[in-house]
Amino acid sequence: MGQPLTPEVLIYAWKQPGDPQVSPDGSRIVYTLTEVDPGAKKTTSHLWLCQIDGGQPRRLTWSGQRNGGARWSPDGRSIAFVSDRVEKSGIFVLPLEEGGEAREVTRHRQPISGLAWSPDGRQIAYVTTFDPENPNEEEPPKDMAPRVRVTRRIDYKQDGRGYVGDARQQVFVVDVESGERRRLTDEPLDHELPQWSPDGRWIAARRLRLNGMFSQLVLVPVDGGEPRVVGPETGVIGAWAWSPGGDRILYAGDLEKSWHHDLFLYDLASDTSRRLTDDLPYLVEVYASSQPVWLDDERVLFHAFRAGASGLYRIDVTTRAVEQLEYGPSLRSGLSVDRAGRYVAQAFSSLDAGDEISLFDRETGELRLVTSWNRALLEEHPPARWERFEVRRDEFTIEAWLLFPPDFDPAKRYPLVLAIHGGPNAFYGYGFDPTRELLATSGFLVVYSNPRGSTSYGRRFAQQVRRDWGGQDYLDLMAVVDAVLERPYADPDRLGVWGYSYGGYMTAWIIGQTDRFKAAVCGAPAFDLESMYGTSDISHVFGELQWGGPPHAEREWYEAHSPSSFAHRARTPTLIVHGEADERCPIGQGEQMFVALVKAGCEAEFVRYPGGSHGMLREGPPEHRQDFLVRILDWFRSHLGGRACTGRQSLVSPLATASASTGGRTRE
Repeated sequence: MGQPLTPEVLIYAWKQPGDPQVSPDGSRIVYTLTEVDPGAKKTTSHLWLCQIDGGQPRRLTWSGQRNGGARWSPDGRSIAFVSDRVEKSGIFVLPLEEGGEAREVTRHRQPISGLAWSPDGRQIAYVTTFDPENPNEEEPPKDMAPRVRVTRRIDYKQDGRGYVGDARQQVFVVDVESGERRRLTDEPLDHELPQWSPDGRWIAARRLRLNGMFSQLVLVPVDGGEPRVVGPETGVIGAWAWSPGGDRILYAGDLEKSWHHDLFLYDLASDTSRRLTDDLPYLVEVYASSQPVWLDDERVLFHAFRAGASGLYRIDVTTRAVEQLEYGPSLRSGLSVDRAGRYVAQAFSSLDAGDEISLFDRETGELRLVTSWNRALLEEHPPARWERFEVRRDEFTIEAWLLFPPDFDPAKRYPLVLAIHGGPNAFYGYGFDPTRELLATSGFLVVYSNPRGSTSYGRRFAQQVRRDWGGQDYLDLMAVVDAVLERPYADPDRLGVWGYSYGGYMTAWIIGQTDRFKAAVCGAPAFDLESMYGTSDISHVFGELQWGGPPHAEREWYEAHSPSSFAHRARTPTLIVHGEADERCPIGQGEQMFVALVKAGCEAEFVRYPGGSHGMLREGPPEHRQDFLVRILDWFRSHLGGRACTGRQSLVSPLATASASTGGRTRE
């Protein structure tokens, strides 16, 4: 039997290929490979090129630490990409047919994203931050005191960016040959993902309000003029795409803010939209690189999630009929298609193969992997075995998955850890998750599920959690645990629970409701909903949508559904992990929880990650991500049984930690 997937392996040996882009002629794929340099302990990303079948892979970029966002020129002879080989971010064009070095087109002192070639290949649209108080992007003098911050807007900060004031992402256009650039948008709102109309006259971009809680499409005339706005101010627009004739735009919209999109068709001539679908049974992907693709004047290809898995679908905009082209047990992202519409490349993740690049051939109906970056590693460190099962509660079927150690023996008894997703309107499924795989391959049973409120099951199911946090969702999770405990190999006396964000909320809620769990790991919790309402970057909107109103209008509800109201009853040993720069679930939530547990006499340890945003487990420094994996494994081993994880001592000293126990001792 192979070795477990250790923290060191998952951080320093794991490869993450992503953002694949098919060349216009369908012969090649360019993608980004992200990995960690074990020596420098730095995350790097470089561009790779392969044939459409995955053959002849070769690395394209060697300079800089981060290279990505590659996009093919319309003629397929060059790619444009973003690199930090210049301070701090630049756009480069690399000729592939003639050969030669990448040529710098322009640069900025802040990150660049969303590259989009004009139809004639002469210009590139992109977005970067524009600060009206520093339009020339000048560095402040080193001896100057920090600028005083004054705001009159409620969205003055954002998770991952910190204090932003009026600085927002704007759409720019740069001439590929001369490097001359100009800014097309000026509203103090974030803009992203510019897309050119086929005739090159318009650029459609998503315009975000209140840190992305609401969004619209803005159509900007490239040569000047008044922009058009598509969609209501109180809705959300996700993915979209211009029709081949440029007269229509298909977009995914959530006009009711229900965390579930439907498809709409916007007509430029009449400046009106019509709804094509009503409550799709799956969730349209709306991430950055997953825009729909028009196959002809009537049919549009899109990617969506159903019941924790990925599928490719096609809609006829005239008949409104939707057809499933492919569906299977994986989670994919992105959507890139060649000019003929035959090949569909996506980033791929599954419980068996990990992270790779997949290609779907619409002509043959075959889906296959065209990379094998993690195959050898998974042969040496096999992933967990898995099983899907269901639990029925009243009118709903709750879907769940159970992970087993690779050397599982049904004659033995194993500790069980419940993993809870965030959101609450997110979902789990068939994707590879490092934390779950770490625990399962280290000897734990790991169960995870999609309780009511999860997406990918339709709008009604997603709405069940609204104004019911800690209610039926909690009972769904307990029913899933009970179902696993009916099996003789699951030990009811060795239960653990782990969750992050809304999963952290639910973990904090659970330990105040029951003592059945013997260990808990709580990441970035929503602990006190009233204080979170006024300190989170989105809860002044998100909270009213989820919780029914502001605290003064719903004080009884806030108190009844906040874990802080019940933390004095907690007795479960709890590890709290939190990024100090988290603006989504601010560090104060973890601080309040830690104090409440210590005052209750509950064993608790509080680990704080300096500079960590809400996305630190994906985007934080490798050393911090490794530290987290070591700590969660050690916590469950020490409280549910098992040996301590090696390598922890070297990781403790650089991080600020605090701990307490019922006896007032510091845990080693």
